[in-house]
Amino acid sequence: MVNVGQYNRLIVKRIKDAGAYLDDGAEGILLPKRFVPRGTRAGDELTVFVYHDGEDRLIATTQHPTAVVGDIALMKVVGTSAHGAFLDWGLMKDLFVPKSKQISAMRLGGEYLVHVYIDEQTGRAAASQYIEHLLSNDELTVKEKDEVELIIYRQTDLGWSVIINKKHIGLLYFNEVFQPLNIGDKVTGYIKTIREDGKIDVGLGKQGYQRVEDEAHKILRLLDDNNGYLPYHDKSDPEAIYNFFGMSKKAFKMTIGKLYKEKKIELTQTGIKAVES
Repeated sequence: MVNVGQYNRLIVKRIKDAGAYLDDGAEGILLPKRFVPRGTRAGDELTVFVYHDGEDRLIATTQHPTAVVGDIALMKVVGTSAHGAFLDWGLMKDLFVPKSKQISAMRLGGEYLVHVYIDEQTGRAAASQYIEHLLSNDELTVKEKDEVELIIYRQTDLGWSVIINKKHIGLLYFNEVFQPLNIGDKVTGYIKTIREDGKIDVGLGKQGYQRVEDEAHKILRLLDDNNGYLPYHDKSDPEAIYNFFGMSKKAFKMTIGKLYKEKKIELTQTGIKAVES
């Protein structure tokens, strides 16, 4: 069975001038010659992405699209028509967004967060701006401290509304963000709090001990790169700390406290110094 809009592992049925025909249980799906890996022979198994070409035929490619069916991703409009818009998703053929699946008319050159789905009438991969119905916090599949994938969804008065693991909605507070973010960005985060009403607060990066471990390794590496001394301490400006270390002041203070207890650094009036082993 071939899954349209997804990656498939298919056997090479035969090699022709046009390319390799992959076994789909029928006539075969063409992998055009320019995408056939060198040395490919009949009987080989290839990982390919399958979609419909401009003539509505199934076709395979070794290119990697921006998103597969089920994904939510930011894509740019590269064409419009009376029936809808066309998005660049990294393949030879653009991804179609019907007018009925647009919240407002998409403009040429604009970037939009969309969901990739299979159109029931045509069987082709298509895109939709309507995402809310896919997201629910009624039956949660996450718990506090879980590491999760976040997609930046939109701004609110308090912070960024984020999509959690393509299933749930959460909030990332502005005062806990120390890096530039844009709609459509995909970042690693963790579940901070699940409230009684089902609302979820999230944080960026990894939670707890593992996060401190990662940041401790970074500080030790930066010390090593700077002759064992860095002019940063617990009174340093938060923005200066973020610009140099890529972490919040709170995370920085926690981490240097851990390193000090482990006797890996010394704290001076002007900064931190590596302890010679």
